[in-house]
Amino acid sequence: MSPKNGKPNLSHSQVSEIVKRLYRLTASVIKSLPSYDDQNFYVAPSEGGEYILKIMNSEDSKNTLLIEVQTYTMSFLQQNGIPAQTALPNTSGERMSLEEIDCGFGSQKYLVRLLTYLPGTTISKVPSTTQLLYEMGKTAAKMDTVIKKMKHPHLHVLDREGFKWSLSNVALLEDYLYVLDGEPLLEVVKSVIQAYKSSVDPKRSSFRKCINHGDFNDLNVLVQPNEKEGYRITGILDFGDMNSGYYIHELAITVMYMMIEHPKPIEVGGPVLAGWESVLPLNEVEKDCLYLLVLSRFCQSLLIARYSVTLQPENEEYLMISSRKGVNILQQLWELGKEQVEKLWFETAAQLSDKSERQEQTHS
Repeated sequence: MSPKNGKPNLSHSQVSEIVKRLYRLTASVIKSLPSYDDQNFYVAPSEGGEYILKIMNSEDSKNTLLIEVQTYTMSFLQQNGIPAQTALPNTSGERMSLEEIDCGFGSQKYLVRLLTYLPGTTISKVPSTTQLLYEMGKTAAKMDTVIKKMKHPHLHVLDREGFKWSLSNVALLEDYLYVLDGEPLLEVVKSVIQAYKSSVDPKRSSFRKCINHGDFNDLNVLVQPNEKEGYRITGILDFGDMNSGYYIHELAITVMYMMIEHPKPIEVGGPVLAGWESVLPLNEVEKDCLYLLVLSRFCQSLLIARYSVTLQPENEEYLMISSRKGVNILQQLWELGKEQVEKLWFETAAQLSDKSERQEQTHS
């Protein structure tokens, strides 16, 4: 993404002006927050409350229907007991507006939304206990089952053909393989893509369809301490990768990102799977493809991050967060092989499910 059609770069005074003009709020505190290719600010107005001002990159800002559906989904989830941000109506009563702003490289149009602020810390900053991994799986499944009930006239925009982050489009990664030229990892990534094409693609008709959040990761989920010395999930952020997909895709994405934060990454799959299946048990074909889908997500994360760094070298630290840790885990998963990894995941999940059932019977 070149600067011309890329990431916004608003100053604090521009943020202050937008908040005043569009929301009639006086920003007393403004803090920049990290972002992949948009711009996010924490805003605390003197009138009270806390908000996140989100300015979409000018390329994505052209796709107003897609952002409208994402914004609607957030409200729908919130209304149905899943903690998501909601967009505030501006002075015109709209929940988003296209603003022409000059960030130093000529006027560009950027979609602007003011979102509610959700309390909590990202899950990446707290210990990944078995209980928390279970909650992640359970919440991801609940979220997808709620979204499945949603009605909106423009849901078709989520059929994002050629969307590089969709787990239906793993074969597209072949266009990015050159970024790993000369690295030992290249052979593993090629092997995973080949295995995906021969062993996952042909079985997709047996996957159950849904709409995916698509980026249910350790930086997009907020938690707060609960009464029992554990943590509860208090927020789900960033719906920018929403796409028409399959339940098993969301589970694979959740497992992959939680592995990155864990001291024993291979052990993550069992608790996340148990939590997921407490809401939505997998069918046999979905189970059979989980291992390769997790590996495929690692490949997407690695390749797309490396490619993005070639476009935004100044943002390397943020872009490579998941990717750096993922290299060793991907190699380890591949070397252990499908049979050994699945045995661990499914046996652990079964034990946790039995334990959970026993606890429920005790309490009832």
